[in-house]
Amino acid sequence: MIRFLFLLLLAMIAAAVPLRAADDVGAAARSVVRVVTVAMVDGEVVGFGHGSGVAVSPTRIVTNAHVVDSAVRYPTNVAVGVVPSEGQKSYAAKLIAVDSKRDLALIELSEGRVPAAAIFTGPVAAGLDVVALGYPGNVDLASARSAQDYIIPRAPVRSEGNVSALQAVQGVATLLHTANIARGNSGGPLVDACGRVVGINAFLTRADEGDAGFAFAVAARELTAFLAESRQSYAGIAAPCLTLAEAEARDRAAQEAEAKAASAATADRDAATAQELKQRERAATEAALTARENRIALAGVLMVLSAMAAGAGWVWAREGHGRARLAWATAALLVLAAAALFATRPSLIAATPEVAAQADASPAAAPTAPLGKRVCTLRPERSRITVSRANDVELALSAKGCAAGGVQFVPGDGGGWTRAVVAGEEAAASIATLSADGSTYRVERWLPDSATLAKLRAMGGGGAASCTSDPAALARLAAAQDAMRAALAGPPNERLVYGCEAAAN
Repeated sequence: MIRFLFLLLLAMIAAAVPLRAADDVGAAARSVVRVVTVAMVDGEVVGFGHGSGVAVSPTRIVTNAHVVDSAVRYPTNVAVGVVPSEGQKSYAAKLIAVDSKRDLALIELSEGRVPAAAIFTGPVAAGLDVVALGYPGNVDLASARSAQDYIIPRAPVRSEGNVSALQAVQGVATLLHTANIARGNSGGPLVDACGRVVGINAFLTRADEGDAGFAFAVAARELTAFLAESRQSYAGIAAPCLTLAEAEARDRAAQEAEAKAASAATADRDAATAQELKQRERAATEAALTARENRIALAGVLMVLSAMAAGAGWVWAREGHGRARLAWATAALLVLAAAALFATRPSLIAATPEVAAQADASPAAAPTAPLGKRVCTLRPERSRITVSRANDVELALSAKGCAAGGVQFVPGDGGGWTRAVVAGEEAAASIATLSADGSTYRVERWLPDSATLAKLRAMGGGGAASCTSDPAALARLAAAQDAMRAALAGPPNERLVYGCEAAAN
């Protein structure tokens, strides 16, 4: 009853304020910032410039070196600021590293956090669909009413195109592409359809007298080399960009292949069992036949000996010898023994030997059974990966769904365990499901905007993760998770499928 009332209340809230899952490029857009430089002399603003940038960690931003060139040349007079795409505040920043040859710079926020984007580390081919994200100056000129408009958080401008060629410009790998950019886009990311950064927009061609316009972006491999030299960690993703439908098709194909392999293994095991049974039946039959023949042969020998004893008794009786009776008694005993041996000879029908059957798969454990420590490994062929690294996950659930670290799971539909949560400071909402037998761990991740994340947290997604055995608390948690699941009805940005095995002691 408590769960029902709580669920009804949360459902009403969710219905009043519908939530929508963002697309991958939209999620990447929240990692894009405006980078501002302000020149000051004697306390007065004498110069202003801006470009774009993208977060590679929650507190560090990559942009073009030429965007912050004035701060490099005049560090005491030029301040650097960062304007996020969401929220209400802008932040001061400082230079961390500059590479003039690659035209890249790394700056750090003095406060605040920005969702970090992932960098695509796989091969980029000509023809790849891409999207440029940033703050083109011509859009600002058309819409801005004052300098204040430049430091108000707003979503970056999107421009679609494709990679035309991969070129080296003055020894630096670049991507030539057709996404429209303008001054102000400098330092902003070029992303693929899954929102991974494939390059940093740097400069564009002139389009005089009707010439087609092209843009150049510093290639991701130059970006990752710069970050490595700057000792800056980042999320590098090499997995191909798949639609959810493609990922689901691959997942089905992988499951069907596994089922086919399991069926073939079962058939092979059954055939081997049948062969073993035939061999044992043959051996048993041969053993029974040998024993029968030996028993009959022994009975025959005894009959021969009995006849010999009877013959000796007849000869002795004619001679009046006293041993005749002993001989006849011996003959009688031998006849009885032979008869007993013949009567108890083994049957030709051998008993079918029992063959120990190999258990197929262990039956699924009920959600009331504890699952020991398990190591779960990402299955790329069954997953859609956009921003997450392929790290192993360790899990151990108690009989009441308490995981290591104090995270409480609740029974899910069809058995198993589930947990819906907005993780700490991470800009993501997740629904994790562990199968009842602990063999499969599935994580679906949404990357919504900050307002949606706040609403999900209000539903209970960001509440305390402490384990509990209180029925009322578990009912409230289950209801909150049901409401979050309903609110996240759109497709997830990621679907990560892990195969789990018992951890070695």
